Amino acid sequence: MDRELYKHRDVNWLFFNERVLLEAANPSTPLLERLKFLAIFSSNLDEFFQVRVSQLRQLKSVDKSIRKKLVVRSNKTLKKILSIVDEQQQRFGNIMEEIFQELAKEDIHFSTGTDLNAYQKEFLDAYFNEISGDCDVINAAVQPKLEDGGLYFFVVQVNGDCKFVRIPSNKHDRFIQLPGDDGHLIMFLDDIVKLYLEKLLPAGTIKASFSIKLSRDAELYLEDDYGDTPLADQIYHALDQRKSGQPTRLLFDADMPDSYRLIIKKLLNISTIDLFPGGRYHNLSDFFSLNNPTNNPSLSYKTQRPLAHPVLSYTSDIFSCIRKKDQLVHFPYQSFDVVEQFISAAAKDDSVTHIKISLYRIAKASVLTDALLLALENGKQVTMFVEAKARFDEKNNIEWGKTFKDKGAKVYFSVPNIKVHSKIALVERTEKNSIRKYAYIGTGNFNSKTSKIYCDHGLFTADNQITEDLNQVFMTLERHLIIPKLKRLLVSPFNTRNVFLKSIEAEIKNSKAGLPARITAKMNSLEDQTMIDALYRASEAGVQVRLIVRGFCCLIPKTAEELPKGGEPIIITSIVDRYLEHGRIYVFHNNGDEKMYIGSADWMTRNLDRRIEVLTPILDTDIFNELKDILDFQLNDTVKARIQDAENSNALVLTGKNDSIRSQYVIYEYLKHKLDKPRERIV
Repeated sequence: MDRELYKHRDVNWLFFNERVLLEAANPSTPLLERLKFLAIFSSNLDEFFQVRVSQLRQLKSVDKSIRKKLVVRSNKTLKKILSIVDEQQQRFGNIMEEIFQELAKEDIHFSTGTDLNAYQKEFLDAYFNEISGDCDVINAAVQPKLEDGGLYFFVVQVNGDCKFVRIPSNKHDRFIQLPGDDGHLIMFLDDIVKLYLEKLLPAGTIKASFSIKLSRDAELYLEDDYGDTPLADQIYHALDQRKSGQPTRLLFDADMPDSYRLIIKKLLNISTIDLFPGGRYHNLSDFFSLNNPTNNPSLSYKTQRPLAHPVLSYTSDIFSCIRKKDQLVHFPYQSFDVVEQFISAAAKDDSVTHIKISLYRIAKASVLTDALLLALENGKQVTMFVEAKARFDEKNNIEWGKTFKDKGAKVYFSVPNIKVHSKIALVERTEKNSIRKYAYIGTGNFNSKTSKIYCDHGLFTADNQITEDLNQVFMTLERHLIIPKLKRLLVSPFNTRNVFLKSIEAEIKNSKAGLPARITAKMNSLEDQTMIDALYRASEAGVQVRLIVRGFCCLIPKTAEELPKGGEPIIITSIVDRYLEHGRIYVFHNNGDEKMYIGSADWMTRNLDRRIEVLTPILDTDIFNELKDILDFQLNDTVKARIQDAENSNALVLTGKNDSIRSQYVIYEYLKHKLDKPRERIV
């Protein structure tokens, strides 16, 4: 990438993760929620190293001629990444210590085991006897194979021998509350194991011990970045190992002496660049499992129960509701039950003949999967598209796909060389001797668990053109068509890019003609250079461009002084709050006849060209206005929105106004108010 025009996606991603860290540092965030933001930061960083850093490291080993074609400077980028990560890790440790100090004021204390009374020591003796069998002792001299993401102590013995001792957090709780009347005393499992190391090794033989964690590469999916091209094949051929397994990061206690680091580096056959100093504890994504031991509700967010849907939650005939009027749902503000109800109703309805659905991340068990199995039992045709390369969910997805296939479903595992990332379902129903189709098109996965924390939208519709377009998509996925014939839907990789580019160019044309011109877009990530170039042209032509980008953003916005006369600066904000912003909404002013789309695609090359993505226009006026209201709340957020600028400042939006808008809370109240209004309940 031209560094003057585009930010590096991996470097910029670190500033997204910084926004998570800033929420952990925010004193207005409840204390236990601050620990959860540390958990999110830690989990995000682990995946970043497994996937993105892994790819950069492996690209270093391919031939220089190939790297030139990629315009990749792996060494330079890695050095910059490691420098930023090191600084963020230090801040992480300081923030965690600050939170622990604040928790102590609330009578929640973390002990390392040096201040225990006799009764607590007796409790720990009994507890360690229960778990000691899971504390594997590994001889470091026999090429140890440490588990990816596992926690260990690196133990140096007085005779020079070394051992790795497993901290069994994969089998036991990470946080153990000790008995006692003096507040709430909690110990990390790590510290308990460390106290009893001499019960695992001969007494008097331990010279030193330090906590470590080894992360390994995830499988490379180069198709996401380079497509099904000869270049991707060349890279794969140049690499000895395409699968997961190579060490990518060793986190170690920063107190470990250099001499021990050299020993562990040699034992694990890793390079200096893979060594990362950290704190006393690793795998702090485990903070998710730390429960509030007190009766103080102020330590956590106030409960927000999912709202009922004003129509779908009160009907006994969901198909009648959708047939009369499009219906829109918003997660996690509203209950995911309505999606499960849609599939469950289809499974039980004698008039339903066929259910088609794409599943990107399947829950291990859910009402939705039960409903699909029931549909098969009831003689319905079920066609499923299961993504076999949904990173970190491959095994679960494949197992579910085989289960459904054994039960009689027609199961497709992806499409050759392209992922099915769309969130779509189609129900065919016999009505008055003809087939009527009902569609669901969403921005998020069919997963009840993630629906509680991901902000997403989903449209139910019986619009003939949309449902027929969706049927074309499914026929393409079933290999009955090569290219779908589309009238309403945007479907990658067929027409999405072209429609979006034409829409941007139309705004540019209108602006040059002196007409109002505006582009408003919300997405997870912005990376595609062609789309960014189009936005640059729009900005220079005076189009108002307002973006909400949760994650990384490769666009570098210019200031008013840097733009030609009449240009409009691109304004980009990002919202990190208690829920994960995940919806994609695109709005074009279109000379007053606004067009809006929602769906699964970000403005990333992979989403536009290398994945099956589906976006739907919003045709219903009431739904259009509702989404515009929600989008406006987010555009005007003055509490959790941060600015994405050329300097990656992550500065909070400052408006100078007295009223503050925390969009996620305002949206909840907005939808609650709609629910409280008098309404016709279709039963």
